[in-house]
Amino acid sequence: MAEKQPKDTSGLQVWQWRTKAIQSAIAADVPPAEVDWLLQEVAGLDSLALRLELFKDWPQIKLRLPLEELEVLWQKRLHERLPVQYITGVTPWRQFKVVVSPAVLIPRPETECLIDLAVATVCKSQENLCLEQGHWADLGTGSGAIALGLADVFRKATIHAVDCSGEALLLAQQNAQNYGFGDRIHFYHGYWWEPLESLKGQFSGMVSNPPYIPTTLVSELQPEVMNHEPKLALDGGIDGLACIRHLIETSYTYLHPGGVWLVEMMAGQADVVREMVQNQGSYGDIEIHTDLAGIERFAVAKKL
Repeated sequence: MAEKQPKDTSGLQVWQWRTKAIQSAIAADVPPAEVDWLLQEVAGLDSLALRLELFKDWPQIKLRLPLEELEVLWQKRLHERLPVQYITGVTPWRQFKVVVSPAVLIPRPETECLIDLAVATVCKSQENLCLEQGHWADLGTGSGAIALGLADVFRKATIHAVDCSGEALLLAQQNAQNYGFGDRIHFYHGYWWEPLESLKGQFSGMVSNPPYIPTTLVSELQPEVMNHEPKLALDGGIDGLACIRHLIETSYTYLHPGGVWLVEMMAGQADVVREMVQNQGSYGDIEIHTDLAGIERFAVAKKL
């Protein structure tokens, strides 16, 4: 959402809009908590002021856009299922507030586990110091959320973020600059490992949240996803495993011995992914990990 000159609006007007918006959210089966999320970004109100309705009697509140425009956007949320993250232009992810747009997939909370798994894998490795200081790849970086997470936990590592979308890369670069990682995260336009040919055999690890939805299931996703998020970041081919299969077949030539291979996948794909990694023959210590909901969501392996 583009920045505009703040508009002075009374607390009562904001309260009245909020009350109606919550009622309309309930009627449309949209989480009513999204109303307050929106107001935190647009009106700068904190959660306590919203919960206790402390702002109701304030003489004025500076909004980033007029209430009339906010209402238009809210109606798009209700009737077109436009994700609230695209309305506010940001989404929380780990300790970051990541800038997003319809050019990128909205980072999910479960994907945060990829960073924790990367840290855990490094900590139990005999080569942990080498891994922490080396080169790490975020393949299919999108908003750059994973690259931010890697740069934050591996302070001496260089992060290489790749995406085939130029629009996504511009957004990812903005996020890196916002958090002071502009000098440690390098961005590349291209497909998977291709832009990193000169660094073959030098990577301590690669992390990816690739497209993994089978083509026939993309149209069955909830409308917020199917109608607004980039299909390029969702469609994983006929069986949903085209990109993961490619990453299994190519990554070992870029990782050094002991290097970490870590991907997110769809529920129900774990057994097939484990078998593909084993059959490739270049990986060991293969593990499947669950997300916070207990779904087998992540595969981890190390180059032999």
